Amino acid sequence: MGKGAKDASGASFEGLMATHGMPISEAGGSFEKTITGLGGDYQNPFVIFPEVSKYYNEVKERKIQAAALKKKEQQQWEKDNPELAKKWKAFWNGEIPQVDWASIPQKPNIATRAASGTVLSVFAQKFENMIVSSADLSNSDKTDGFLKNSKILKKGDFSGAFLQAGVAELTMATVMNGIAAHGGVIPVCGTFFTFSDYMKPAIRMSAIMKLPVKYLFTHDSFRVGEDGPTHQPIEQEAQLRLLEKMANLEGERSMLVLRPADATETTVAWKMAIECEGPSALILSRQNINDLPVRAKSRFEDAMMSYKGGYIVMDSDGQPDIVLVANGSEVATLIEGAKILIQEKMLKVRVVSVPSEGLFREQPEEYQNSVLPFGVPTLGLTAGLPDAIKGLVGPLGKAIGLERFGASAPYKVLDEKFGYTAANVVNQVEIYLREYTTLVNKISQSVTTAMQ
Repeated sequence: MGKGAKDASGASFEGLMATHGMPISEAGGSFEKTITGLGGDYQNPFVIFPEVSKYYNEVKERKIQAAALKKKEQQQWEKDNPELAKKWKAFWNGEIPQVDWASIPQKPNIATRAASGTVLSVFAQKFENMIVSSADLSNSDKTDGFLKNSKILKKGDFSGAFLQAGVAELTMATVMNGIAAHGGVIPVCGTFFTFSDYMKPAIRMSAIMKLPVKYLFTHDSFRVGEDGPTHQPIEQEAQLRLLEKMANLEGERSMLVLRPADATETTVAWKMAIECEGPSALILSRQNINDLPVRAKSRFEDAMMSYKGGYIVMDSDGQPDIVLVANGSEVATLIEGAKILIQEKMLKVRVVSVPSEGLFREQPEEYQNSVLPFGVPTLGLTAGLPDAIKGLVGPLGKAIGLERFGASAPYKVLDEKFGYTAANVVNQVEIYLREYTTLVNKISQSVTTAMQ
């Protein structure tokens, strides 16, 4: 550090921590002696030496000639290989192959990581310019859906499209950034969600630079099971979703973060990620999730409402007594709780899935209010910190989440212990409605008193 720096006596001023964060003169060194020692004139320190100018001009000329030669070779190659040239240009123009998304077969009631694996198997057959990478977890994060229809990239053999990164999440993510910055290739990388902590600097660079890396995060909650708290993400969703609230240098939302609620929503989430011009992330479950009910012609048509960030998956006749909102696996839990509330408590219930709050908040206010109406009690449920969903419940709403690290046990045991059951949804709704009534009465009394 401070290579070539000198102090006032002309002695070396190298290797000092102070030179890292301040000018040499402020750190205690000598600007004049340093420039002189480097062969320059401190009174004219920015002069370009003739030999440097000559060298740069020679390099520039060589590069101009090399570029002209390469362009000529490219033109000849395109003339000799018209079909390949067409494909080459399609890659560079970001053209997306035709995919019949609605027809991708998904098994009923499966984990969203498994649903993602099914979509990736289609990608391996459709996308010739996609590279998928995994941090030594392809059988767990289900990127092996792609690998089974491709080959591993090896030294001297680039016929495959699967990059085995090893247990090196940050390296993997930075490589994907490089691929995205190069262009023409679609980069996808997968690992456990808790390990996104290792990747954060690279994810942040994706967001700043608008690099269309597709991040795939599985094992999205405490339901990882016996692996224990080290592998169970709690605060990670709240952290990642902060990037949905950050703007990139163009003033646009810097990242698309999607936590799909079932297999079909996962298919749609992949469609959205592929079409996204910036970075995107899918947050997927390890455990199986019940499919959401069909409201329109098909579950796929319903799930396409994810393009609005959030939508109604279950509704009542007339204005609901309570709105329940979640994303991911908690939506199915709310559905089961809603059935009890309707049948046994005679309540009108609406259930809302919001895979992307950032995208939802970009919709017209009229649409947002039609999904999450103001003045209706709203309860949110998430498997991580309540902060991840607090922005959706409104000023009088309530967000319920996990405010502690997880524990080592089968996921069904953890669901029971932590209260992620239909029965506890009913219990929490009853508690909240009492709190809501009390709070509204207090506000009314305060307003009345203030007006007297």
